[in-house]
Amino acid sequence: AGTKQQARPLPSDIAVIMYTSGSTGVPKGVMISHCNIIAGITGMAERIPNLGEKDIYIGYLPLAHVLELSAELVCLSHGCPIGYSSPQTLADQSSKIKKGSKGDVTTLKPTLMAAVPEIMDRIYKNVMNKVNEMTSFQRNLFILAYNYKMEQISKGYTTPLCDSLIFRKVRMLLGGKIRILLCGGAPLSAATQRFMNICFCCPVGQGYGLTESAGAGTITEVWDYTTGRVGAPLVCCEIKLLNWEEGGYYNTDKPFPRGEILIGGQNVTVGYYKNETRTKKDFTVDENGQRWLHTGDIGEFHQDGCLKIIDRKKDLVKLQAGEYVSLGKVEAALKNLPLVDNICAYASSFHSYVIGFVVPNQKELAELARKKGFKGTWEEICNSPEMEKEVLKVLAEAAMTANLEKFEIPVKIRLSPDPWTPETGLVTDAFKLKRKELTAHYQMDIDRMYGKNVK
Repeated sequence: AGTKQQARPLPSDIAVIMYTSGSTGVPKGVMISHCNIIAGITGMAERIPNLGEKDIYIGYLPLAHVLELSAELVCLSHGCPIGYSSPQTLADQSSKIKKGSKGDVTTLKPTLMAAVPEIMDRIYKNVMNKVNEMTSFQRNLFILAYNYKMEQISKGYTTPLCDSLIFRKVRMLLGGKIRILLCGGAPLSAATQRFMNICFCCPVGQGYGLTESAGAGTITEVWDYTTGRVGAPLVCCEIKLLNWEEGGYYNTDKPFPRGEILIGGQNVTVGYYKNETRTKKDFTVDENGQRWLHTGDIGEFHQDGCLKIIDRKKDLVKLQAGEYVSLGKVEAALKNLPLVDNICAYASSFHSYVIGFVVPNQKELAELARKKGFKGTWEEICNSPEMEKEVLKVLAEAAMTANLEKFEIPVKIRLSPDPWTPETGLVTDAFKLKRKELTAHYQMDIDRMYGKNVK
C-alpha cells in the first residue's frame, strides 16, 4: 500500500459535462474531454495576435457558457490575468454600481473581452442615443468622423486623429484599453459590428462554434473588417458543407457553395450524456476515423475560405402551398432595420403566409407614430392596427431589398411593447429566440393573425 501511483487523467477522459442553453426543448449535457478542450483553445489562441502576460481579460459571462470557459482557458494557458466581473457591474452605468462609483471596466482597464451580441447591441444603442442628444455641431462632427473612418478602414488605413479626438470617449466605456473584442454565441448585426470597429478602435473577432465542438469552429482574422462572416476554420478542425435537399442548399451552388455545416477534428466532443440516440443523430465518424458534428446550421463558403452562416435547419417550415420558408432567413433580412429591436417570424403549415412578432425600437416607432399623427401611450401605439400596418410597410420594403421571395414576407405582425430577455424566458442566455416559448406566449395573437375567431 502507499506506493500506488495516482492515476493521471488521459486525453480521452471527460473534463466537463456542459449543458447547451437549448433554444429547442430540454438542454443536453455535452461530454467534453481534455483533448477536446486543448484542441479547441489551441485553435482559438492562434487567432489572437501577441497574446500574453501584458494582456488583461475581463470575465463577466457565466463559465457555464462554452465561449467563456474556452476564452478563460486561452488566457490562463498564455499567462494572461483575468479580472472577474458580472453583467450588473461591468460599466460605470451598470445597474449594481452606485452612482458616482466606477464600474469594473474602468477599474480593470482590460485589453481583451468576450461578448455576446446582445451586450454589443446595447452599447451601440446607448452611444447612439447619446449622439442624438448632442448639439447639432457635435453630432455632425461625430457623423463626419464616423463616415470618414469607415472609408479609411475599408481601404486599410488607420485614423489616429479621429481615434484620439472623437472616439476616445466611446472607448472609455470599456476602459479605454480594449485591443480585441471577441464576439460569439449568436450573429452580430452588421451595423453593430461596424460601430464597434469604428468607435472602439479595435477589431471585432466574430467566431462560430458550438458546445458540441468545444466552442471552436471559426474566428475572423483581426484585419478582416468585412461584416456578417465568421472567418475561416481554426487549425484544430476542418469544415465541410453537406447538401440539404429540402432547404435547397447544395455544395455545388454558384457563386458560393452552400449546405449544412459539418465540423470535424479533435475538438469535436464525445457526445451527449446518457443520450445515445441524439449522439448517433448529431455525430458521425468517417472512413478515416474522424468525428464529424452535424451542426444544423447552414453556411456558405466565400472565395477566401471564410464562412458565412445563412440559415438554420430547425427554422424551416412548409407552407400550405408547399413552399418551404426559412424563418431564420426572414429574421436575418429584417433584424437590422432601425425600427426593429428584435423579430421572430412564424409560419404554420396549415396556412399560406408568414406572420411575425416584433419588438420595435421605442424611439423609432414613437417617431413614426408622430409622423403619421398617431397619439397615444407606448402600449396604445404597439396595440394599434394602424401602426401595425405602417411597420409592415417598412418590413415589406426591406424584404424586397433583401431579395426575399414574396411568400417569405410577413403579412401580419404583432408589435410587442415589452423587450424579450432571458428573464422573460422568451430567449436563451445567449439571446437566441426560444421559438416554442414565443409561440406559446403569442398564441392568441397567432390565432388572430391567422383569422381564427376574428373579432
